[in-house]
Amino acid sequence: MPARSQVVIVILALGVLAACIPRGDRPEPPRPDIRNPVTTQCTVDLARERVGFRVLPDRRFGGGCSALGAVQLTEIGTPVTNLGAMTCPVARAFVQWTRAEVQPAARRFLRTAVRRIETFGTYSCRGVNGDPNARLSEHAFANAVDVSAFVLADGRRITVLDGWRGGDGDVRRFLRAVHQAGCRRFTITLGPDANRLHANHFHFDMGRGPYCR
Repeated sequence: MPARSQVVIVILALGVLAACIPRGDRPEPPRPDIRNPVTTQCTVDLARERVGFRVLPDRRFGGGCSALGAVQLTEIGTPVTNLGAMTCPVARAFVQWTRAEVQPAARRFLRTAVRRIETFGTYSCRGVNGDPNARLSEHAFANAVDVSAFVLADGRRITVLDGWRGGDGDVRRFLRAVHQAGCRRFTITLGPDANRLHANHFHFDMGRGPYCR
């Protein structure tokens, strides 16, 4: 048999044998790291705006909760307490809200700067308004942040609970200004006028909206 014919037969035989090997016994080829283009663009935007952040691994938890496409903000120019995993769009909106809305409003109405923003956190696997029988909150997807207070450079501490209705005129105007700014930056904004459960904080998220209350 000519040498060329023998080579052809060997190749065909190897092909038949390969086809007979169960698929589960073959090593899986490495999968490319495919990132959500929205998240990728968002992290590019954060880097361009000189924001300090860490990209977090995607995580899925029990009960349908998850933190996908999330980051953790580490430096935005103003210290912020209790910031954990946040979807990148929420993080980007929060940075823009802090820099372009909160600080200018503090200078305008309070004649000082905000030294620290206090929050109740971001990710929390729970139902809307903490109701275990309700649909999952945007907090359950790391898609929300709750802001409770602002510490000023002059030493004052402005809380949503005490300042929304009980503060002096400048404090009330400041809180309403940053609340309304949240309505422009986030798809959903809730404050003390929404219900009693939001009497002590502003809730911002990027869920289905728009809704501002």
